[in-house]
Formats: sequence, C-alpha cells, structure tokens
Amino acid sequence: MHAAELDRLAASAKTLEAQSQWRPAREEWLKTLEILPKDATQAEWVRAQARKLEATAAAAEIAHDQTKWARRLGPLAPIALLLLKGKTLLLTIFKLKFLLSLAAFMAFYWTLFGMKFGIGFAVLILLHELGHYIDIKRRGLPAEMPVFLPGLGAYVQWQALGVSAETRAKVSLAGPLAGLLSAFVCALVWWKTGNALWAALARAGAWLNLLNLIPVWVLDGGQAAGVLSKNARILLLCACLVSWYAFHESVYFLVACGMVYRLFTKDLPAEPSRAVAARYLLLILGLGLLMWLMPGQGFGAP
Repeated sequence: MHAAELDRLAASAKTLEAQSQWRPAREEWLKTLEILPKDATQAEWVRAQARKLEATAAAAEIAHDQTKWARRLGPLAPIALLLLKGKTLLLTIFKLKFLLSLAAFMAFYWTLFGMKFGIGFAVLILLHELGHYIDIKRRGLPAEMPVFLPGLGAYVQWQALGVSAETRAKVSLAGPLAGLLSAFVCALVWWKTGNALWAALARAGAWLNLLNLIPVWVLDGGQAAGVLSKNARILLLCACLVSWYAFHESVYFLVACGMVYRLFTKDLPAEPSRAVAARYLLLILGLGLLMWLMPGQGFGAP
C-alpha cells in the first residue's frame, strides 16, 4: 500500500546522504518508520541507519568547527584544536547534568526519609526514567539522559517530532513498566531477606508508578490515553474500580477519576491501539497486586 511513498522517502534520503546532509537524510529515513511495521526487517535497518547518520553528523560538525577555526587562526591552529577539545569535554560534562540532578534528588529524599530509603527511592525513580530512555533509544530516536527535579519528579527530553501517537504512548508506558519490574525485584529481596526496607521500597515504587498512570496532563497515563478507544477507556475505568475494591488502595480512585474525565474529552483516536490498552491494563492490575502483597498501606515510606 505504501510502496510508492517508501520509495520516494528512500530516494530523498539517499540524495541527501550523497550531498553530505546527514541530519536531513536521517529525518527522511525516520519518516519511513511511520509506515513500516515496527518489527519489519526494513524498520530495524532504518533505525540502525538513523543511529549511523546521527553519529556521522556529530563527527562532521566537530570536524567542521576544528577546520574552520584552524584556517582562521593559522599558526595558532594547534592551540585552537586544544581549546576545541576542551569545549567538547565541557559539553560532555554538561551532558552529565543528570548525575548532578540525581545527587540532589537523592539528598532531598535522604533528608525526608533517611539515607537508605531516600537513596533507594531515588534509584527506583531513576529506573522508571531509564525505562523511557531505553525504549526511545531502541527505536533509533535521539534522547537525553534523565534530569531530576528534587521534590517534583524527573523527565527524559527526546525528539518526538514525526513520531506516531502510538509510539509516543508506548514510550510513556515504558517508564511504569520499568517501575513495575524494579518494584517486583524489591519485593523478591524482601521475600528472601525479610528486611522491611525492601518491602517499603517495593510498595512506594508501585504506588508512585500507579499514580503516574492517572490519564491527565503530562503524566505517563495522560500521554498513553490519547490512543485508547472509548471502549478501552471504559474497560480501564472498570479495572480501576475493581482494583480499588479488591486491593483497598485509594490511589485507584484518582486513576479512575482521570479515566472518567477522558471519557468526555474530544480526543478519541482514528486508529486506537489495542497494544497500548493491554499494557495499560497490565500495569493497573500488576502494580495493585504487588502493593497488595506488601505490608502496609498507601505510599509505604518508613
């Protein structure tokens, strides 16, 4: 059905590559991912090509800067090259801002809840954000490492321009899925050791990720709900109400309220995603079951 469009995009991308326009060529290749099945061999090749072009573009820009300044400074070219390398080093350090923000994040929760729980909780949030980051990168899309805002949360900045709504929804749910897995690991450690700290971390991690599924604003659930049909939203609302009754966790009331709100918003998709609905349902039930198995109630901080 889309053979002509794919041929056009491929031809355009190859022409741009021949002209050494690496980034525009990369954008043309990425457009084909909106058409190709995500598991197709061609899609895997396109992602690899996009990564290659991104690296080539970055190297070309560095080389261009070095050559430009070397020509201008003449005999001072060696000094210019040294300074440019220093600039690259400074940019690399700047890109490690996630480490500085993570340290401040850990210090904030350390102050609130003590050293062990504070650091553990910050690591759980880091794993949640890495779920987003890894899912973005495996699709061949550019993303920056997470940045943490003490007391507010964290985010991963990435380029979603030209990416389908379904892909954006799946990236949004990748964070809570990573959160579910990390909370499950904490629960296993608690089960093996009997150390109440791990049970508290498992409950707190599950609670936070469930809160993130409220389908409003910039929360992960808000991003994912945009590709759900009305029937899927009703199903998830029912799942929240049943889970609220079964697990006795009040956070389900907030998720249910958000889902009621999304029943009346005028954003029903032309092509709903059953895959996103299934993942959403899995997370709602899985996080609640994990909290139900852990001692305590609510957030669970010691």
